Amino acid sequence: MNVDETELPGLGIRKDFVTASGRRIGVVELREGETELFVSTWDDPDTCQASIPLTADEASTLGNLLSGQHIAMRLAEEHREIPGIVTRQFSITPDSPFVNQPMGKAQIRTRSGVSIVAIMREGEVVPSPAPDVVLHTGDLLVAVGTQEGLDSAADILRNG
Repeated sequence: MNVDETELPGLGIRKDFVTASGRRIGVVELREGETELFVSTWDDPDTCQASIPLTADEASTLGNLLSGQHIAMRLAEEHREIPGIVTRQFSITPDSPFVNQPMGKAQIRTRSGVSIVAIMREGEVVPSPAPDVVLHTGDLLVAVGTQEGLDSAADILRNG
């Protein structure tokens, strides 16, 4: 897929692409560090149909959600033929008792039988995270296990 980059003098950089449905989707990375998500038509990237300003945390979370979905879909496809194995994503919310704590403190594998196979953070993937990886608000954990185990892991991450 082609991503177009356009310098916006005095503002920042616009990065966008055209979807199969003919919409242009992209972001403007402003010099002040802010990000704006936008949608326009394929033929006129300057005619904005929708624009959503995003904080750094919101942009990071959106990136994690989109990247995490891709990883989760691939894992789900790989486990499709294994009965009882499910893939799920968990977002670390600001009120999680494990924010700014090592992942091992949650003891997810021991307590639920679930494996955390990746963490999406700020658009980057941390594959096979070790127990000493510190969890941050907005992290998206990709987990594999039984439905019951995943339900338990969700409860652990929410309530401790």
